[in-house]
Amino acid sequence: MNLHRAAHQAASLLLRYPGHDWPDLCTRVSAALTGLTGPETDPLLRFCRDTAGLPPLELAARYVTTFDRSRRRTLHLTHYTDGDTRRRGASLVALKARYRHSGWEPADGELPDHLPTMLEFAARCPDAGRAVLHEHRGALGLLARGLAAHQSPYLDVVRAVQATLPPAPPAAAAPGQSPAPVPFPLRHAPDDEGVRR
Repeated sequence: MNLHRAAHQAASLLLRYPGHDWPDLCTRVSAALTGLTGPETDPLLRFCRDTAGLPPLELAARYVTTFDRSRRRTLHLTHYTDGDTRRRGASLVALKARYRHSGWEPADGELPDHLPTMLEFAARCPDAGRAVLHEHRGALGLLARGLAAHQSPYLDVVRAVQATLPPAPPAAAAPGQSPAPVPFPLRHAPDDEGVRR
């Protein structure tokens, strides 16, 4: 399995709101990353080790405090580039169009600039997805800075994503590229959907 796709897939899961199945999710992600070593996977495994023993309700409270109470730590990356302006609306429309161009659509209710959504796209459509992430590397840097100041363990997940990005923009994806299947589920079980909006 491609190392970057595995890291993007794992980070997508780990950056979503933690449901009651959090310990099982950590176990599955750790098992999927076992044997893959590098700057992309080591921080993800460390994050899993550091949070696996936390009660899901405690981690959920930390998640809300970390990502929902400060614009300096939001997972909606166009906030860092566009703020609350009309330009952000255009950026969201453009992102959604890029997803559709590659044959993929985010789940209903998810904004296309939500980092877990971008990472899911990168896991399914690697070339196009890495291009999107690379274009938002400045926003990722600001998010990482905010997480570092907050002393959040989620910094490890963002650093893992940053480690997958090349110094120069990747080649554009081929038009109409079909999403590739991924080796383990990207979403929580259906009973966890809609827990947080």
